Amino acid sequence: MEAPKNELYHPLILQHNQTPWRFEKKPAAALVLTAYNPLCGDKFKLFLDFEGEKVKTAGFHGYGCAVSKASASVLCKKMEGLNRAEIEELLRQFRAQFTDADEANGDEELQAFAVAKEYPGRLTCATLAWDAVGEWING
Repeated sequence: MEAPKNELYHPLILQHNQTPWRFEKKPAAALVLTAYNPLCGDKFKLFLDFEGEKVKTAGFHGYGCAVSKASASVLCKKMEGLNRAEIEELLRQFRAQFTDADEANGDEELQAFAVAKEYPGRLTCATLAWDAVGEWING
């Protein structure tokens, strides 16, 4: 059953909020990134381990609203097995959900967040963890 296009809490968002991907503390990870929104207090740490040039495992821990938590979960799930260039492309595809429907790739988990563009105050929730990874990618 597909959620209405204007419904913020798509079933996939609720699912990832309730059972997030690798939601665990891993401070000894090869790379630890912080995603923090001082306006609302959402804060996550992303934990990345690598095998060669690719992300072997990606997890996160912290606190935030359902949208930011679910978005971090989807990001971590999708980054596993990707190298930096592939992660950069993933970030582009995710951002296209909010800016250019023609560039959006049709991935259901990414599309679940597209409705956030209809809620300007919640767009930052959807992009919080992705922005932290983008800062790392762009160095």
